[in-house]
Amino acid sequence: MPKSTKEKVERILVLCVDRDDDLGVKGGIKTPVLGRKENIKAATALILRDPEEPDANAMFEAIRIYDRLSEEIKDANGKCQIATITGSELGGVGADRKLVSELTGVLKEFPASDVVLVTDGYGDEAILPLVESRVPVTSVRRLVITHNKSVEETVAVFFRYLKILFENPRYSRILIGLPGLLLIVLAILYAQGWLFYTWIAFLIVLGAFLFVKGFGIDKMAQNFYKWISEYSPPSFSVQITGFSTIAGVLLVAIGCYLGAFVANSYLIQNPPPDLGQWIAIFPRLMGEFISGATALIVIGISVLLSGRVIQWFFERDPKLWRTIAIMVAVAVSYQTFYEASQILINPSLEYTNLVITIIASIVLTVAAVLATNLLHRKYAKVFAGKDVKIESG
Repeated sequence: MPKSTKEKVERILVLCVDRDDDLGVKGGIKTPVLGRKENIKAATALILRDPEEPDANAMFEAIRIYDRLSEEIKDANGKCQIATITGSELGGVGADRKLVSELTGVLKEFPASDVVLVTDGYGDEAILPLVESRVPVTSVRRLVITHNKSVEETVAVFFRYLKILFENPRYSRILIGLPGLLLIVLAILYAQGWLFYTWIAFLIVLGAFLFVKGFGIDKMAQNFYKWISEYSPPSFSVQITGFSTIAGVLLVAIGCYLGAFVANSYLIQNPPPDLGQWIAIFPRLMGEFISGATALIVIGISVLLSGRVIQWFFERDPKLWRTIAIMVAVAVSYQTFYEASQILINPSLEYTNLVITIIASIVLTVAAVLATNLLHRKYAKVFAGKDVKIESG
């Protein structure tokens, strides 16, 4: 028979799953834990921290299964490996995502043909589909710790789980925190003599809780706090650019508002009776708008560009010179727009000032372009862009 038809080598992965991450929370152990020696060390460290921890017992059970399987498949040239992965103490989607991420990492290290799943019995219905979606599960071992049936042992177990309810935030928030809040509200109502409103207060508190949990507002608040605590401010030049952009846009918006206010004031004083009059006064309205808005619009654009100039200067970017030329062109355009608005308001005015202003603006813009071009050449080594080529004069 050709070699290509040989049976595939069996690769069994004994996978222990700790969905609530007791291994990391109590033992301070990073996961995934891969290999027999590492799993023994991790399980020993965890059980020394909490001798009643079921996840530690599940890890030892996984080691026992691994030893037995290693002996069984040794004659068939099979391979066996053991690994422990964990989720999150908060449970939910975050725990499942972490489990999947760690399982993917384990399968990269040891591409298993099938898995023997070992758990402490908690959350199997959530764990099993996650594992089966990536590798076949041939066996599931649920380890449930047996206790003495005496009354003393029953009481000890009861207090143990009661302690979990108080110390595990996953349960305490709902089973302890919510009733505590309701008792506080009830006490306040009793002190004020408003016991009639008890059910209303109960429904408000319960509804607020369900609203927060249903829309994930608590997680959004937690993520926002994490973002605030880990936020690192940008560089000084970027901060200046951001401030100048906001200030520039604000000035432009106010300029447009002032222009619209001036035009509207004229419209109120001279309301057009018909469509013909609307067409007749439209140039006048445009002139009033331009006259009232131009100053702040030009200043706003100049402020916005000045922030860019400062950023390009600190970053030694050759865009600095082009931005300066544009800023000069915007600044000198103010007089041109103003003169044009005056002619739109009063067509009988001479247009000589407008022509002179346009010529002067062109001359000043060309002078600014030439000056920035010369400075660009002079300081080419200081402001050297990666993709910018300076032509020799």
